[in-house]
Amino acid sequence: MTLENKNIIITGAGRGIGRETAKKLSSYGANLILLSRTEGELKDTLNSLGKNRRDSFYKVLDISKKKDVKDIFGEIIDRIDRIDGLVNNAGIQMPIGPFEKTDIAAWANNLEINLLGTVYCTYNVIQKMIKSRKGKIINLSGGGSTSSRVNFSPYGVAKTAVVRFTETIAEELLPYNIDVNSISPGAINTKMLDDVLAVQERAGGEYKDALKRKAEGGDDPEKAAELIAFLCSDESDGITGKLISAQWDPWQTEEFRMLLKNDKDIGTLRRIDNRNYFKKS
Repeated sequence: MTLENKNIIITGAGRGIGRETAKKLSSYGANLILLSRTEGELKDTLNSLGKNRRDSFYKVLDISKKKDVKDIFGEIIDRIDRIDGLVNNAGIQMPIGPFEKTDIAAWANNLEINLLGTVYCTYNVIQKMIKSRKGKIINLSGGGSTSSRVNFSPYGVAKTAVVRFTETIAEELLPYNIDVNSISPGAINTKMLDDVLAVQERAGGEYKDALKRKAEGGDDPEKAAELIAFLCSDESDGITGKLISAQWDPWQTEEFRMLLKNDKDIGTLRRIDNRNYFKKS
């Protein structure tokens, strides 16, 4: 697999999965545009690329600010001739707790970052990709997108919406050879784990799980980064509109890849009942 000379934007690149993804993509030859709200963390990520840094650079950006996204993406597009990939990784988990006790402004802010930030960034690259008639967009989903997650309502709602957004625009962009997918990275020990530990009992049953993960270690972020690299590469051409688990799906196998390409219900949000809809007896 190679990403040689591909130009790929990564949001939330300052730490956690974003930094692991940056190191992975650069190791395959990609030139990266790293985005985050914190310049110091972006510098650390850029330095972590070492000899694989190449023409990579960073921009400070809060993806929830629509005008700032438009301006920064305009600067990026003016600087490089094409954009081959976009990894919408930036996100927050707070606020955590029972819905009726939640600060509704904080609840809305979660959607502004997790959902609208993904929408803004996607909106500002697709015209460039359409002109190139080629592109890859990978959106980070997460816990709560495939089943209810008690006391995490804003995060679950936002990430479910991201998956449906992925499915919808994937179909719209089919004529332009632009593949759009979302991934579930797994229970990785990032700042989001620290958020759960900080609120303690407000996280409900997940607090004890978080304590255990903190002690024993979470899922391997390498798997998420490797899946993102695959979805940015030409090897994933034709796989689009899917939600893929980095930890549980056998995406490395040719059999599963063919299922993703050919079975319209695999890797999607659907009712299950008697398999995807209610069958009359």
